[in-house]
Amino acid sequence: MEILNTLLYNLGFLFERLNWLSILDLALVTLVFFFVLSALRNTQAVMVLRGIILVIVLLGLLSSQEILPAFSWLVRTTLPALLLSVPVIFAPEIRYALERLGRTGPFFRSSNLRPAYSTLEAVVLSAGRLSRLKHGALIVLQRQDDLSRYIKTGVILDAQITPELLLQIFYPNTPLHDGGVILRGNRVMAASCVMPLSTSDALNAPTAHQMGLRHRAALGTSETSDAVVVVVSEETGNISIVYNGRIIGRLDTERLRNILQTFFPGETSPTSFREWGKRLFSALFHPRSGKEDE
Repeated sequence: MEILNTLLYNLGFLFERLNWLSILDLALVTLVFFFVLSALRNTQAVMVLRGIILVIVLLGLLSSQEILPAFSWLVRTTLPALLLSVPVIFAPEIRYALERLGRTGPFFRSSNLRPAYSTLEAVVLSAGRLSRLKHGALIVLQRQDDLSRYIKTGVILDAQITPELLLQIFYPNTPLHDGGVILRGNRVMAASCVMPLSTSDALNAPTAHQMGLRHRAALGTSETSDAVVVVVSEETGNISIVYNGRIIGRLDTERLRNILQTFFPGETSPTSFREWGKRLFSALFHPRSGKEDE
């Protein structure tokens, strides 16, 4: 009872001193921890972070004991060096977190070249054919982040997107079938591009044993940019879509089409009501001349 009364007294003391500024202070600290943990989630840095926290707790407990003065002095002496080493250890994660922060908000966004409906349909049709043929593929659809650094690693094409072109690129044993294809707007910018490999543990799970190098490259691309990546497995023919370090697998062409239209809104079928309205408006107010009809 005495411990419980002491705990209640301390809680009451804290609530008495709580005001709107203290709530704002706690909210900011919570947001900082949430942002850091979200940036490090599903990466190897989580293991390092757990080890650092464990070491700090142990050092704190041992250095607080007055019976170990020499060890306490050692901890106080080496602690600044340990704190300075944290940015070096977490350099890739810190850079990735800052890149994500820079992409936040409309004032920091770069131009977004949206692909037309025909482009999305070409990706869907080619992914369906490649899946049936069990030809592996890695198709990267650029959004807001510039992918020029990866385009330079491949063979520049700058060609119109068609299902036949994508099928030919990923045909086995052709010069361009290795690596990824990068689509920007309605153009195939480059093929056989070297994409970054993921360092996360997402592919180490037992359920992901059928995912290979293409899926790791797709994850790495989605972790370093906001691109949408379509992957076709060479072993199983499964179609997956990867975005922001997350994989949605076992897709059919209809689900793939719906997800792509979600990432690229406003690209609707030519048979939609909006397109029929445009055609009707054009027919009513811009009729053809007699010579054109002839």
